[in-house]
Amino acid sequence: MNSAASPALQVQHNLRHLRVFLAVVDTNSVTRAADVCHLSQPAVTQALSKIERALRTTLFTRTPQGLFANAQGDVLAKRVRRAFGFLDPALNELSPRLRMVATSSQLQALIAVREAENFTLAARRLGLAQPTVHRAVTQLEEEAARPLFERTSYGIVATRAAGTLAQAARLAFAELAQAEVDLAETLSEEAGRIVVGAMPLSRSFVLPRAIAEFRKFRPNTPIHILEGPYADLLAGLRRGEIDFLIGALRDPAPIGDVEQRFLFTDTLVVVAGSNHPLTTRSEQLTVEELAAYPWIVGQRGTPIRRHFDTLFEGLDHPPTSIVESSSLILMRELLNGTDHLGCISYLQAQAELSRGLLKALPLDLSHTARPIGLTLRINWMPTRAQEQFLRFVSSKEEPAAETP
Repeated sequence: MNSAASPALQVQHNLRHLRVFLAVVDTNSVTRAADVCHLSQPAVTQALSKIERALRTTLFTRTPQGLFANAQGDVLAKRVRRAFGFLDPALNELSPRLRMVATSSQLQALIAVREAENFTLAARRLGLAQPTVHRAVTQLEEEAARPLFERTSYGIVATRAAGTLAQAARLAFAELAQAEVDLAETLSEEAGRIVVGAMPLSRSFVLPRAIAEFRKFRPNTPIHILEGPYADLLAGLRRGEIDFLIGALRDPAPIGDVEQRFLFTDTLVVVAGSNHPLTTRSEQLTVEELAAYPWIVGQRGTPIRRHFDTLFEGLDHPPTSIVESSSLILMRELLNGTDHLGCISYLQAQAELSRGLLKALPLDLSHTARPIGLTLRINWMPTRAQEQFLRFVSSKEEPAAETP
């Protein structure tokens, strides 16, 4: 989630050092940690020194009674424990020995090959030579005593165990990246970034206000707004690449490792360009009248599209001329230049309606009320900046406006 030069990502390149660090935290002793890790005392001392140099801070208070984690040490230990909590079960499934011998570079290679399904493409993605990536994966396979990829006519496909390990490694690395941000907070420094998977409504209504408030307190924290199909955003969330999603909630929740938090409800509205012949009507329109016009509406599988399709169910002649898009800009320009109609979230179109750029048609769509909210990974632990941003998102109350 952060740049390759960040301290947390420097530390994650030696997972064994992080295990040594936790052993010292738990035992308060270099001697006892050396016994636990089957290392010499100088090796333990050297591992701690390398971590502290990489992080440019001290992690322990050294006393005659032993070594005790200071505030920075406690912060790092919490994240490292979470990282290994993701990683170790997946390593154990392949081979218990992997917990002690698997390296960060091997796991990065595994992730890249699983995503690219090709060693050459994975090497390019990592900026390494192809033999280096191949050797890293081969070393994991030798320790696991089983193949991690199957060669098919479509490419190199990860086995189930390899896919599980790649996912666990992604989440572990995400936790170590979060550690950098947490450590910076202890020094009153601004670090890290906010990555939001934004569905159409949030980009028009929720996020602008939340960002404006957040910027008053965090003027320099980068904010990345990612757009795309819901399935792609959900996959990024589950991989640890996205912090949270904002948009229409799914019923039921899409998968068991995410949770949904309700914020407010929204309804749909049928809109037209300011010169459309139906904008002069004051009485309720019928679905038969609406079906005669061309439409622009969201993609199949989206909540808006399901409501739209339901609206015309049972008609002998449902709409046949349909443009599929979630772009409000495209809808606005198409509607103002043609007799197309649009079906869209009311809150998403609110600014366009208030400025007279679009007109809402008289049609009761109160039955299309749908929950809007946040989707997060279960047990996700946000940084202070992420938590603050979430508060601004969650504090926005549903506006006192009614659809026509």
